[in-house]
Amino acid sequence: QVQLVESGGGLVQAGGSLRLSCAAGRTFIRYAIGWLRQAPGKGRDFVAGISVSGGSTWYAASVKGRFTISRDNGKNTMYLQMNSLKPEDTAVYYCASGRNVLVALPSTENDFGSWGQGTQVTVSS
Repeated sequence: QVQLVESGGGLVQAGGSLRLSCAAGRTFIRYAIGWLRQAPGKGRDFVAGISVSGGSTWYAASVKGRFTISRDNGKNTMYLQMNSLKPEDTAVYYCASGRNVLVALPSTENDFGSWGQGTQVTVSS
């Protein structure tokens, strides 16, 4: 299990940018990690993932080219840079770590085992 705490959400106009951060416990560096989001009335959707080393990243089609995931293992922190935000990006964003250290490329909700509390991102039109 990995302790995770998100920050950086807020209200932004369409076309704007936000950067989310996720501070983690020391075991963070052993896990592939990612971001998921949940819009009102919908399920939790995968947004982006990054490998243990940070050398591999992958994205949902809806955010590819606009969002960038990164991690700093020295600081036990990961980030989600969100540019060109759209109203449909409005959701609660969660950082999460792989269900176990063997999950190398988590990309569905079931691939993740530890979750932060979530941070609200609201994009106005």
